[in-house]
Amino acid sequence: MKKSSIFLVISTLLLTACGGINYIGIETCNPGEVTFPNDVKKIMMVNNALPQSDDSGYAYTLLGIAQDTARAKMDSALFDICTACGRAILDADYFEDVLLFQDPLRGKGIGLVDKKLNREQVAALCTSNDADAIIALDKMLFYMEKKVENIGAGFLSGTIDIKMNGILRAYLPERNQPLATILVEDSVRFEQMADNNRLLDLYLPTPEDALRIAGDYLGNKLSAYFVPHWSEETRWFYSNMNSRWKEATAYASEGKWDEAERIWKMLYQTIASESKRAKLASNIALTEEMQSQFQNAYDWAGKAENLFRKSEGDASNNTKLLKAYQEVLGQRIQSEQKLNIQIGHKD
Repeated sequence: MKKSSIFLVISTLLLTACGGINYIGIETCNPGEVTFPNDVKKIMMVNNALPQSDDSGYAYTLLGIAQDTARAKMDSALFDICTACGRAILDADYFEDVLLFQDPLRGKGIGLVDKKLNREQVAALCTSNDADAIIALDKMLFYMEKKVENIGAGFLSGTIDIKMNGILRAYLPERNQPLATILVEDSVRFEQMADNNRLLDLYLPTPEDALRIAGDYLGNKLSAYFVPHWSEETRWFYSNMNSRWKEATAYASEGKWDEAERIWKMLYQTIASESKRAKLASNIALTEEMQSQFQNAYDWAGKAENLFRKSEGDASNNTKLLKAYQEVLGQRIQSEQKLNIQIGHKD
């Protein structure tokens, strides 16, 4: 079984420091929300949602006047969500293969209604397509609002706001109920300016294109529910003019966390100031996290928070910051366990 420690890397060190704090960017690998059984090697994306009617979910206001003829086709955007999600899952190189069922499963009905796949449907889809599991877009509703307004000086402002709400489910052929149900909510905004409406229409996407762009964006995001994925986060460590502290800072800047930790721990044992010891404990917590010792990092962050509370009070920004950091580390401990299961299943 692979350990999740290989999935934490430093991405960027910001060379500027403010108030004795050095910020770094890190990338962490997080588990998917849904853990599939070990024998799931091939999955298939299907569109089980019905599009809204062309005259619903789209409002267009031109210079304060609602346009009654506003229409937008939304069926292609549903397909784009499935395509983008399936492609992103495939790119994660987690499953052996990701298939896409080209045709919508529901030919008629009301788009507002959520209709789950039953066990027979899932089993038939898996058998006929040599798939082990199904991910289905069971419902997706769009609300798109376009506004063109006069902002003065001869210019027009055009905006398109799209809100998306839906339901995505994972199915296994041997289960009567879905493996997981995911409620989807997101939004996309387009904004442009021009000196006339004709030019503005050239800058802004058409209603159908805007929906398709939004669908592609959403599908890519949804993939994170099903596979381990990377995210960017920010961390920090405290600096000081003490010569040994500066030496540790130099090691940290080079990613030599074990060397930095050795010095910061020595200083922690010898310095009497609670405020400085709090900063050192926070730094040590970071070195432990960067070496994937998440429980040790959590414990050191707790020490730092307690010391900041004693020396600076509950309302101190440092106290609040360390409390938040400890919560993040607690989540990392839980995520590591889940990630190890998911990565171990695919070895």
